Amino acid sequence: MTQITPRPAQTYAEAEDALLSRWPEHKLDPSLERITDLCHVLGDPQSTYDVLHITGTNGKTSTARMAERLLITLGLRTGRFTSPHLTSMTERIVIDAEPLTEERFVDAFNEVAPYLHVVDARSEHPLSFFESVVAMAYAAFADAPVDVAVVEVGMGGTWDATNIANGAVAVLAPIGLDHAQYLGDSILDIAGEKVGIIKAGATCVTAVQAPEVMALIEQRCAEVGARLVREGVDFGVTSRTPAVGGQMLDLRGLRGEYTEVFVSLYGAHQAQNAVLALAAVEALVGATAPIDDDIVKEAFAEATSPGRLEVVRRSPTVIVDAAHNPHGAKACVAALEDSFAFDPLIGVIGVMADKDVEGVLAEFESVLDHVVCTQNSQRRSMSADDLAEIAREVFGEDRVSVAPHLIDAIDQAAALAEAGAALGEALGAGGVLVTGSVVTVGEARALLTRGQR
Repeated sequence: MTQITPRPAQTYAEAEDALLSRWPEHKLDPSLERITDLCHVLGDPQSTYDVLHITGTNGKTSTARMAERLLITLGLRTGRFTSPHLTSMTERIVIDAEPLTEERFVDAFNEVAPYLHVVDARSEHPLSFFESVVAMAYAAFADAPVDVAVVEVGMGGTWDATNIANGAVAVLAPIGLDHAQYLGDSILDIAGEKVGIIKAGATCVTAVQAPEVMALIEQRCAEVGARLVREGVDFGVTSRTPAVGGQMLDLRGLRGEYTEVFVSLYGAHQAQNAVLALAAVEALVGATAPIDDDIVKEAFAEATSPGRLEVVRRSPTVIVDAAHNPHGAKACVAALEDSFAFDPLIGVIGVMADKDVEGVLAEFESVLDHVVCTQNSQRRSMSADDLAEIAREVFGEDRVSVAPHLIDAIDQAAALAEAGAALGEALGAGGVLVTGSVVTVGEARALLTRGQR
């Protein structure tokens, strides 16, 4: 492996290169020893603020962003760690809803860089990219300092580097099958990893789960003495109505009822994420009275989640969504049917080769009139030709095109959407959905927007 220079990084590009030269994000070694050692020599920064820890198969980032916004509206200073990023590494480390500037990111890297080599020298394996960025985030949050860190698990839970933090609240978004090659090929194997973030004395806030998963969560909470609150029992969405630019919700939290809450995100899954965020914040702040209704309304109206059913262009409308597994694709399809009326809807899909590609395509088959197969810039990306071969089995020969370059795929899809709409009664109603991978969506956003968050 290329050795990382001990010389301090002078630019963002140097810090980025140094981090990327480490073990890649998807290469795992199930141990917390290295990250524990690193954070210990940094003074255990993760112990200096409250932590709201989030895991699950889908919805983690959106839940984190909504919880962050509510905490800020309550007057608390926040840190947020999420992954992967859409466009820039700086998006992973956020203070008061603002990603670190490139200059501050370099400072955060240089603060931990000397200690990376110390830990490398006494470990069987070097610190990974992900471990290094987690340590940077925890240190940056302590330096700020923040009152609360909202932390999204990278993968799994028990052995995830974020899990050295002692989360006062553990949030379990819906758990399904993903990362099977790393976490296990059954939902119970995967859930067994994710419940590892539930710590002694914490509050566990869980979404509705499969019965066998819920039984495992209950068992873990009993073992460690954690309080368990469940969607559909202790809190939940009582009413949901699609609205222009999002949806209107009535929410039952742990402390009270909140009515006519507008959320500028689409789909039933985002309503579920909203109430998870609400319950998690209620549990964290520990108040017995409801949060002021105006605070809840203000927070959720301002919440955003880039790359999640996000409209990034008009004429024709182009939506990007980071669905990368069947569970996420199913939620995306339901939201499209719920909140949009495109005719035709053309898909631009680029996926990672290690995903359940056929399962993702099968979920999208009912709503996409045509799919343009493409690929992103990562080595793990499945080639456009290989993806098209699978897509033809799902969609049929006539509904599949190939464009290896993402910008060409988007242009081709836009032309098909406009041409198809012009032939129908609803002129201009055609749309494009770019999906299949967080990386694909991030690269599409960079092409189609000016980088708004």
